[in-house]
Amino acid sequence: MTEKILILDFGSQYTQLIARAVREANVYCEIVPYHHAVSFTKELKGVILSGSPFSVNDSKAPQADIQSLAEKIPVLAVCYGAQLTAKHFGGVVEKSNAREYGRASFIISTPDMLLSDISASSQVWMSHSDTIKKLPEGFELLGKTESIPVAAFSSGNLLPHKIYGLQFHPEVYHSTEGKKILGNFLTHICGCKGDWTAAHFITDSIASLREQLGDRKVVMGLSGGVDSTVAATLIHKAIGKNLFGIFVDNGLLRKNEFEEVLNIYQRLGLNVSGIDASEYFYEKLSGKSLPEDKRKAIGGAFIDIFDREAHQLNDISYLGQGTIYPDVIESVSVHGPSVTIKSHHNVGGLPEKMKLKLVEPLRTLFKDEVRKIGTELGIPSEILNRHPFPGPGLGIRILGEVTKEKVNLLQAADDIYIKLLKKYKIYNTIWQAGAILLPVKSVGVMGDERTYEYTVALRAVTSVDGMTADWAPLPYDFLAEVSNEIINHVRGINRVVYDISSKPPATIEWE
Repeated sequence: MTEKILILDFGSQYTQLIARAVREANVYCEIVPYHHAVSFTKELKGVILSGSPFSVNDSKAPQADIQSLAEKIPVLAVCYGAQLTAKHFGGVVEKSNAREYGRASFIISTPDMLLSDISASSQVWMSHSDTIKKLPEGFELLGKTESIPVAAFSSGNLLPHKIYGLQFHPEVYHSTEGKKILGNFLTHICGCKGDWTAAHFITDSIASLREQLGDRKVVMGLSGGVDSTVAATLIHKAIGKNLFGIFVDNGLLRKNEFEEVLNIYQRLGLNVSGIDASEYFYEKLSGKSLPEDKRKAIGGAFIDIFDREAHQLNDISYLGQGTIYPDVIESVSVHGPSVTIKSHHNVGGLPEKMKLKLVEPLRTLFKDEVRKIGTELGIPSEILNRHPFPGPGLGIRILGEVTKEKVNLLQAADDIYIKLLKKYKIYNTIWQAGAILLPVKSVGVMGDERTYEYTVALRAVTSVDGMTADWAPLPYDFLAEVSNEIINHVRGINRVVYDISSKPPATIEWE
């Protein structure tokens, strides 16, 4: 039995951070829309109410039956959740005199298990325009800041289980003891043991997959990335040779990647067929220069090849996918009852076309958790620590029409760039790096000859989750060596530039 915390999402940008913080404490949790019906099983130990872009005084403000929750289990209400709780029980919530954002000093007013081992004055992060002016009758004030009278409170002994409210965000980095507060809620208030680990997940997943799949066969498209490789390894451990992997070379992979990844799959004991379909992809991309046209051509070609190869297998019942939790929760609306899970980008359209059931062993995990699972499974670091790589591959890193000749140019330049990032021990300090071939030619001089060749742009960003990203300030001597190596060894490129745009307003990829 896996103990669980439920997070009711009111639409806050920080909701995923709450989930990450809970899981870092080795407690399993799930995010569901605020209107989701709560099932009070033995596994459910507590509920957390998230923040929200709404004001509790809006006519269409999202609501939850907080009292019914507290009749059964402990509740932690964060920011909007705290304001909603105060208003729900008769307190007063009004617009603040000033919008309260940023760092503040949290001062404990009343000792409580929730605030065990928390400093008397601790830095917290505020992000709200409403404030709680008056607590409901019988509620207890636990803490305040210099600017707001109610920063933390509890429902006292009014209900079978306590409701705790925090006007600040304990889940963010700038709340220096916030994760300790969350940990106190999990252990002291909810009684969680904190035994949800990578090894625990693997054992449970393999047992669950065996029960789900039995002796049925699964086909899966592999990309060489972290998610699909970890998912395939879990399924393989459950059903062995009944998993049939297909790894398609679309001609848009990095240099030597097809052979290197197939070799790793062989070492892992996976049953994978490598299909060289590069010429088919080049044919489908011929004459196309708009990004969306190229993406559709690449996606359509992949479905054609995968479907053709899969139909050569007999008695396939399931399609395996490396869907992870952000793929699931990004497609869940907190503003309405409809829930639509998007197709995974690597195999978009395949479930409908092939009429197969889905098996998605990673759909409850975040990316960093997938890497922990992969480490426990013994998957090589070349896969686990690999930078994110777009599904359409180099097809969207070649601006304009894609040709085999341009792919060869970009593969050579990108290979030099990535190898030097590793040589300088920079690779693992950045989120994503890659080279982009621009549809721009310029004049150059090499010896006594004038050249008229392509320009390549280097991209490297730092990020936590890819939602926002800063350009990485790479050392000048490193950039100089990369430029020299590319220009001297890749005939067809005579100019190298470095992209210093952040996301937003730019994107990580150029297309």
